[in-house]
Amino acid sequence: MSYTSDEMMTVAAAGTLGDGAVCFVGIGLPSTAANLARRLHAPSLVLIYEAGAVGAKPDRLPLSIGDGILGETADAVVSVPEIFNYWLQPGRIDVGFLGAAQIDKFGNINTTVVGEYGDPKVRLPGAGGAPEIAASAREVLVIVRQNKRAFVEKVDFITSVGYGDGAGFRERLGLPGKGPVKVITDLGILEPDPSTRELTLTAIHPGVTLDQVREATGWDLRVAEDLQTTAEPTDEQLSALRALKEAK
Repeated sequence: MSYTSDEMMTVAAAGTLGDGAVCFVGIGLPSTAANLARRLHAPSLVLIYEAGAVGAKPDRLPLSIGDGILGETADAVVSVPEIFNYWLQPGRIDVGFLGAAQIDKFGNINTTVVGEYGDPKVRLPGAGGAPEIAASAREVLVIVRQNKRAFVEKVDFITSVGYGDGAGFRERLGLPGKGPVKVITDLGILEPDPSTRELTLTAIHPGVTLDQVREATGWDLRVAEDLQTTAEPTDEQLSALRALKEAK
């Protein structure tokens, strides 16, 4: 079965989520990947959405964090302060799953403005709960399409902190979470270097060349010595993904 680069990215992202994990889900690409994981290999994955749904099990993709399908299928619906004060800040969230408009080589995310804050070229949707997710979730996954507009050497505005300016930054701020452990794109997978925390290409998707990835990155991209190739999506994975997207 043939597949698109977006489908490859979504399947690869879904594969990073383990059964039984507690996942704070951003809307859009993160939600698609998380719901696919729950349908395929992680039926006990606990999906938490910012508006208060805990253990949501939607049979279609939610349109927003406040989509009624989340509340209707959740194990519980709690207040927004409880989501942040009881679940996120004390470290009860295993994985924060985020998207990005811009991301830089140290995993910092921008969803606020492109250009100067006081006189931006583009005003983006904003932060929502992403800054606290990035700070407090035990681990953070990021899913984003890779191109030079999104992958910049330094973001115009840090909405959600990754590793700041490199190793030791999160520790100096006293942030409890590990930060972004993987960035999954439509070209491959990047992970932070253990020493410098700079994002390093560790895997490319089938049919993608290293030159393609470098051309889509706004900095001099580091590449792992043992660069891997991700597995192609199976027919089962693609069928489940397409059924999820087509559900009304």
